[in-house]
Amino acid sequence: MIAEVLAIGMVVAVCVLLMAGYPVALTLGGVSLAFALLGDITGAMNIGLLGALPQRIFGVMTNDVLVAIPLFVFMGVMLERSRIAEDLLETMGRLFGAFHGGLAISVTLVGVLLAAAKGVVGATTVTMGLITLPTMLRYGYDPRLAAGTVAAVATLAQILPPATVLVLLGDQLNISYQSAQLAAGKFAPDTVTVGDLFAGAIFPALMLVGLYLLFQIAVAIFYPKACPPIPPEPNAPRGAALARRVIEALVAPVALIVVVLGSILAGLASPTEAAAVGAFGAILLTARKIDPGHGWAATLAVGAIIGVLVLRGVTGPRLGGSTLWIVVALALFAVLAVSTMRALQTVHRTGVLRQALDSTAHIVSMIFAILIGATLFSLVFRGLGGDDLVHRALADLPGGAAGAILVTMLALFLLGFVMDAFEIIFVVVPIVAPALLAMPGIDPVWLGIMIALNLQTSYMHPPLGPTLFYLRGVAPPQITTLHIYVGVIPFVLIQLVALVVLWFLPALATWLPHALYR
Repeated sequence: MIAEVLAIGMVVAVCVLLMAGYPVALTLGGVSLAFALLGDITGAMNIGLLGALPQRIFGVMTNDVLVAIPLFVFMGVMLERSRIAEDLLETMGRLFGAFHGGLAISVTLVGVLLAAAKGVVGATTVTMGLITLPTMLRYGYDPRLAAGTVAAVATLAQILPPATVLVLLGDQLNISYQSAQLAAGKFAPDTVTVGDLFAGAIFPALMLVGLYLLFQIAVAIFYPKACPPIPPEPNAPRGAALARRVIEALVAPVALIVVVLGSILAGLASPTEAAAVGAFGAILLTARKIDPGHGWAATLAVGAIIGVLVLRGVTGPRLGGSTLWIVVALALFAVLAVSTMRALQTVHRTGVLRQALDSTAHIVSMIFAILIGATLFSLVFRGLGGDDLVHRALADLPGGAAGAILVTMLALFLLGFVMDAFEIIFVVVPIVAPALLAMPGIDPVWLGIMIALNLQTSYMHPPLGPTLFYLRGVAPPQITTLHIYVGVIPFVLIQLVALVVLWFLPALATWLPHALYR
């Protein structure tokens, strides 16, 4: 009884201290150590259990999947510094701007690409807010529609592959899924991979984007004054010239995202390998954008990579044993090395490389510090019998598995007001997921996408959604807090509709992973 009271007290103490504003990682670690000491004093647990902590941390640091996190973050930061988003917005704005609501549609489409590239909600919100809000206000958009559009599109970074949240969630769900199977006596457990979650998130994410666009079109039809068209510019490109600008602006970022995501879904590369390709591609794109006069370096590098892939496809991995093929391969690698060094010199000379590395180190350090604190929290919580308590509580709920999932979703939604998605994934998911996945009929991929979509909704729900505070920090003075709160309400309702649709149509999340990997 004492152990269970202490386990509940741990969760309450963490929530209270987080609401008071204490640092997350230190709060998790400090509360865990305090309750471990209390548990040892009262006899509820043996403090010697903490001896397993170093091995757990070592396991986290050597996890191949988690190596993808700094690479994906670096890719997103590098693309942000390259100012590709500004070009995309300008080009797409000219393409759709002549229509009512065209700029809002352009912001949504650009936001989809930016969210997929960056994978971090906070960074995406700040970037989108700084770039798009002044433009939308300048052309007479209703501040509520402008703020709501930016907030909703920025949170797509939660669920659009290759999102950082999905990488972390996939790792935690895999651990929980295997634990549930081992507890049930299945000693050759199935796995759920990050690739499964990426594949499962595609259709729900596209459905969400489609619902956003339908809402914006409806506003343009029924409230045209809220989203006026952009006045035509005398010297703006039109016709074939505009089409060429659109292609130039879209091809590179879309190709990078397709290569990264496609290599994972096709099974050609692991998430870590694909993330490395993405980081490399982001360097080339940034170098070409910063110094167009020396864009040959990026072009040569891409050409050399394509040449190597073609050569491998023609000759096989051993180059067919031909000296000629070996010489060609060495020449291609030499071209790749020289052009890559030139691209690195460009981004280093302009200071972009250092800024990207600093931002990446800051974000990744925060993520892994929280992960280490959450590892200690999970260890002590389980030592106090908290996992058994959660399992019994969920199993005893009315409605069986459906009731347990409904309560869990509601709890995650409310926790999203006071905890970051990373904190919830590291702290809450390892507690509830094993109990849920032990119940019959629950697909781990479907559960993961439901969690991701739920966290995305809570991220922008008034009054405590983190996205709202990010946006408030970068919004122009004309946009008030009330504008932001009112503007996001339709998009929150849209996301709740998407959650309900996914609840009743789980195949939206499970069909593609099963088709690709089963």
